[in-house]
Order: sequence, then C-alpha cells, then structure tokens
Amino acid sequence: MAGKVIVVGGSLGGLFAANLLLRAGWDVHVYERAAEELQGRGAGIVTHPELFEALALAGIPAGESLGVQVQERVTLDTDGSRIAACRLPQTLTAWSRLYQTLRSGLPDARYHTGKHLVSFTQEAGGVEARFADGEAAKADLLVAADGIRSTVRQQLLPRLRPVYAGYLAWRGLVEESALSEQARRDVFPYFAFGLPPNEQMIAYPVAGRHNSVAPGQRRYNFVWYRPVDEEALRDMLIDGDGKLWADGIPPPLIRQELLDAARRDARRMLAPQFAELVEKTTALLFQPIHDLESPRLVFGRVTLLGDCAFVARPHCGMGVTKAAGDAVALAQALRDAASIESALERYEVRRLAFGREVVRHAQELGAYLEATARGRPPASGLTRTPEAVMANTAVPL
Repeated sequence: MAGKVIVVGGSLGGLFAANLLLRAGWDVHVYERAAEELQGRGAGIVTHPELFEALALAGIPAGESLGVQVQERVTLDTDGSRIAACRLPQTLTAWSRLYQTLRSGLPDARYHTGKHLVSFTQEAGGVEARFADGEAAKADLLVAADGIRSTVRQQLLPRLRPVYAGYLAWRGLVEESALSEQARRDVFPYFAFGLPPNEQMIAYPVAGRHNSVAPGQRRYNFVWYRPVDEEALRDMLIDGDGKLWADGIPPPLIRQELLDAARRDARRMLAPQFAELVEKTTALLFQPIHDLESPRLVFGRVTLLGDCAFVARPHCGMGVTKAAGDAVALAQALRDAASIESALERYEVRRLAFGREVVRHAQELGAYLEATARGRPPASGLTRTPEAVMANTAVPL
C-alpha cells in the first residue's frame, strides 16, 4: 500500500519518517517551518541499537563515522577525583551529524523550508494542509513531527500542554582543542558523570565541526541538571528588553547575568574538569525539562510522531531513538495493513504503550531532581548513587 504523505516538521523524527516511507514507495513531502535547513544545531545524542536499525531500514549507511566510540563511564567527585567507573560501550553523536545523514537520503525536491503550517482539514480519504505563505498541499496521510510545541497537536488536543518538571538543564559544547590536558585526560575519553548535592552533570564526546570525529577535532557535550522553581524559571525566560519567552528563550537572548551566575556556580559546585566545560562553552544555554504524554496518536488520517506525541526527560537518552522507532512502526504498519485506517490503528496501539513506558522511566530517573525542586522526599533511588546513575542513564530500555 502506498499513496501521498505530508510530513510536518523537518527535524530528525520527520526525516526518519520521510526516508522510511519514501523507500516503501510513498510520495513523501516534508514541510519545515524554519526558513533554512537545520544543520547548525549541535546538541549531543546518545545512540541505541534501535537507532542503527532504523537507519539500516531507511537504506542509510551509518558506520563508526556516525559518532564517537566510548567504552567506559566514570563519575567524578567535586574535587575532581574518580569515585566510580563501569564499562559500557556506546556510540555518541551530534544532532548535526545525524541530521546530515538523514537529510542526504531525501531528495531536495521533497524537503520544503519556510513552510509554517497554519491549519489542516480532513475529508473522506484525505488531508489538506495550509501554510502561512498561502500554499496548500493535499495527501492521503499527514504525519505530525513538529516537536514539543506542535501546531498539529495543538489543533487536535488544544488542552494538552508540556508540564514543567521542576528543574532545567544547562547545556553546551566545548571544542576538544580548547580543553586543558587534565580535562582531556580525565573526562574526554569517557561518558562522565558528576553528582553534586541535589544536582547532576553528564558529559560525553561528540562529532565536531563539519561532523568530524578525528581526534583533536571533536567536541565535548554536557548537560547540567539544576532544580529551579517556576517563579525563578519565569524570570530566567525574560530577556534583556523585558520580553517573556514562555515557550523557551532563544539562547542568544539569555541575560548575561544568568550566564555569569551559572559559571560561578559551576566553579563552586562541580569538579574542576566540569567547571572548565561550563567556563569554556561559547554558547551556554538552558533548557527547561518537561513531560508530555498524548492520550492518542491517531486522528483520522493524521498521526503524531516523536516529540509531538511524547516528550521524555533527557535522562534516558531516548528522544531520537523513540522518534526513529515511531517512524519504523508507522512504515511497517502501512506496509502490512489493508488500509490506512487499520495501519494507523495498529501503529497507535504499539507506540502508545512504548511512549508511556519511556516517559515513566525518564520520570523515575529524574525523581530525585524533581523532589528536590518541589521540596518532597525522592520517590526513586535510580539517581542517588554513582553506580545507579551510570547503570540507568541513557541505556536501552
């Protein structure tokens, strides 16, 4: 079975869906809101076997060049000494590297930028999407892959909103060449952890500029979790001109006083190797952590995928892998079913259960941080000891 499909959202989830459906014979067109392609992003991504399986099914080669190979995890005390270690081989990559890999598999004529979806309607047997520039597109199926603030989901489930978890993550990337000899020795070869009181730091190497994984040309990615109550978060989302960015402040608009305070806190609370990462990051930013769980995935000929449907806290490192798995499940259901309706029903049953499982697991991993932020006793021990943190963070379910 094949037909025409509109994919709203040209990030990783949308590209996985587009590549898989195109390979299955569908007439696929991706509509991305951004005016330019998204190559400039640089967040780190933890890979899992399901991610490589999805790439293989999409016919996209992804060998060791996809990322940096790490063999061991370590935890550092606040004085910089190693207090725990475990062997756990893993491939760690960068958002831009994976985006380029997926984007190269899709013909340019099928990827449309500057397409801000305004609305869509459904009729018997089809969907019509309308964009801000006046263009309209019709298809047999619409796949919503437009992320946590999805326009599609907001039209379908207007009362559903991301729920703030009570803490945020400071994030950044540092050039390998900029690190001191101590940092290159103590943390760069590893997936590294720090557990200051009531907080958590994780860091790992990823591809560098031009997606290079050559020694000396890579980058080190970190995520520093910190409890912040809602009132303080609201203040952090106000830029220097007094504008509130309730859905997330653009990194260049974060007030300098907040950046300076974060760097001071890093020197005070973190291992010196981690404090160096925060200090040397040129584009330090923060990300409020949210939960999102859609009660449904299918609405007629429209279906939700990736972060549009479920957003799990980053502790489990499953965001991209879950989106890839959603795309695989959708493509397989459409291949095996007698109709689009029966295929979507099968997809929903399968991926609703998995999405809920990922969200619950991520909440367990973040329970200690959330409890600290909200003044409650922690309900989980998964984030209390170095051994537990290393064994449970960013591993396959």
